[in-house]
Amino acid sequence: MWKLKIGADTVRDGGDHQWLRSVNNHLGRQVWEYHPELGTPEELQQIEDARKGFWDNRFETKHSSDLLMRIQFAKENPCVTNLPQLKVKDAEEVTEEVVTTTLRRAINFYSTIQAHDGHWPGDYGGPMFLLPGLVITLSITGALNAVLSIEHQREMCRYLYNHQNKDGGWGLHIEGPSTMFGTALNYVSLRLLGEGADDGQGAMEIARKWILDHGGATAITSWGKMWLSVLGAYEWSGNNPLPPEVWLCPYSLPVHPGRMWCHCRMVYLPMSYLYGKRFIGPITPTIQSLRKELYTVPYHEVDWNEARNLCAKEDLYYPHPMVQDILWASLHYVLEPVFMRWPAKRLREKALDTVMQHIHYEDENTRYICIGPVNKVLNMLCCWAEDPNSEAFKLHLPRLYDYLWIAEDGMKMQGYNGSQAWDTSFAVQAIISTNLAKEYGPTLRKAHEYIKDSQVLEDCPGDLNFWYRHISKGAWPFSTADHGWPISDCTAEGLKAALLLSTLPTETVGESLDMKKLYDAVNVTLSLQNDDGGFATYELTRSYKWLELINPAETFGDIVIDYPYVECTSAAIQALTLFKKLYPGHRREEIENCIANAAKFIEKMQATDGSWYGSWGVCFTYAGWFGIKGLVAAGRTYEDCSSIRKACDFLLSKELASGGWGESYLSCQNKVYSNLQDNRPHIVNTAWAMLGLLGAGQAKRDPTPLHGAARVLINSQMANGDFPQKEIMGVFNKNCMISYSAYRNIFPVWALGEYRCQVLEAL
Repeated sequence: MWKLKIGADTVRDGGDHQWLRSVNNHLGRQVWEYHPELGTPEELQQIEDARKGFWDNRFETKHSSDLLMRIQFAKENPCVTNLPQLKVKDAEEVTEEVVTTTLRRAINFYSTIQAHDGHWPGDYGGPMFLLPGLVITLSITGALNAVLSIEHQREMCRYLYNHQNKDGGWGLHIEGPSTMFGTALNYVSLRLLGEGADDGQGAMEIARKWILDHGGATAITSWGKMWLSVLGAYEWSGNNPLPPEVWLCPYSLPVHPGRMWCHCRMVYLPMSYLYGKRFIGPITPTIQSLRKELYTVPYHEVDWNEARNLCAKEDLYYPHPMVQDILWASLHYVLEPVFMRWPAKRLREKALDTVMQHIHYEDENTRYICIGPVNKVLNMLCCWAEDPNSEAFKLHLPRLYDYLWIAEDGMKMQGYNGSQAWDTSFAVQAIISTNLAKEYGPTLRKAHEYIKDSQVLEDCPGDLNFWYRHISKGAWPFSTADHGWPISDCTAEGLKAALLLSTLPTETVGESLDMKKLYDAVNVTLSLQNDDGGFATYELTRSYKWLELINPAETFGDIVIDYPYVECTSAAIQALTLFKKLYPGHRREEIENCIANAAKFIEKMQATDGSWYGSWGVCFTYAGWFGIKGLVAAGRTYEDCSSIRKACDFLLSKELASGGWGESYLSCQNKVYSNLQDNRPHIVNTAWAMLGLLGAGQAKRDPTPLHGAARVLINSQMANGDFPQKEIMGVFNKNCMISYSAYRNIFPVWALGEYRCQVLEAL
């Protein structure tokens, strides 16, 4: 039976202890371990029933309900409540008693799935291109069977088969249509995990048919070409150049990688090393077989030069403009032949050394977690390519488990090492919004400790300009302090949560965050505002929008620079406004100027129909909530601000006849508001829209739309107080969806809490 371990419990004495580093005793770390001796027959049957239920409904329900974790916590932290489950019929009035009972049932349940260190664990999967990178890297380095037990490999195969589409392919994410990127890499992963070319009761055969029917693996995206090249199942000459020499260019050049969005920079950094070395792993019989299985012509007859620019139409979200074709051709035909020969080869060697310096710096300053799963495994592969016996490679290995999550759909690689700090900050605000906080002191106290202990306490060492890093002291990360990358909205939400907790009695929630650390959080927040008033994610926007012309990733949009976003900007406004209220004497003028300029940015970003595009959640309901709340925090009102009025009109125009809102991920992809199939409501979209409208004073104008939305949330609650997992609600880079499994519990509580206080208690 699988068991989720948390924090210091994840470190085994005499095992990987010597290869794990931490700034706070591994707070927030999540690791699933297999223990064959655990589990009663009833528990094991419960797990098998959950797995069968997912398999039987896999084409209709793509998202896990995180049942393995819930089964474990139900035993460890049983929910003791005698509160009845209540429903509200269409013609019935929503009463305060019903809402309060629903809230208590929801928080009672949610408290039982809180980890002992204060955060809420959960499934942060969704993308289907992450696990292949891990499997390919472990296969190349010969560590696959050492790192992944038979049980790990079995669950990974389960996950891949569970998320195979009816047509035999795999999508970019779990809800997406089949792509060559998803299909070829996941097919390869299954083969490397020991599945035969005809295994899976026909699943492998139809996957291979999909690949060949759509042009073969030469039509995979550039990231896919790179992965197949290091594996030895594709030739490097079929890749567009990624010259590491660009890291030697002066920073004054707008195209310098140090000016790029950190996720883009940190992925192309190790890619350029592997390309510069033309690194290829051992050619095994499986690789030889894959060379035959993946192509429509014999491997030695593939036109690799033509393949450089091939991309299946199913993958082509961002087609290459002509300027890219000219650039890649120039590099391929002119510069690369020079760099591969003496004396220019010495420059190549210097560039490779420089790239490895930056890789090691990233590894060491994230305790070998790395900023994300893609550069995590790429960095690890580079360390092995540099020296298979290196300490750096050994330090990488135990941190792979930080990214693995298991649910009833199998084992996946997450989009980060979790969303611990982000979810905990939201959960605190949601519980406090209900005005029932004093009833949940133990839950809030533990969450408070997590928030306090997850703040980043120091900047990265050395010359930050040399390493292209922003200050981080005082910031909050998305996940854990060991990860450590500072993020603007995570810092803002962490600061908001800490400030709100400071207003509650210490005997209920514990000691407040030290004032100096609050000041540090304000300092890093102010430092992240761009000249246009907006806030980007990790750093200031360092270059120009036209750089997107050289975005080589056909399947992602807006990846080259760190753009300012409505969500990040709004979060900063809200945090600074609350801070100014509680600490009016600290940097008041700077804070007021920051808020004023940020509010203007939000107004400028609004579309003519009153909407804002959501870049990190699905989609217009998410951004609508942030846009309205940011403007209200800046002092705007419905009466004096046309932006707020237009935003409310937009949200109200999208309310379904059922009383809720339900937005499809297609809104993100197509940038047009799209309802879910059959106009189904979604509890998270419904909650976001409610929170936006409540923030704009809808309760005083006309609470009728809010009553209908509240009814949807109340009637969605399950018998145990949990809420059901529905369609995916997270997004990045326009086109890839990601799971925020805690949202199903957090946002109904938050919306009903605000509704209770603003609508029902005001009557």
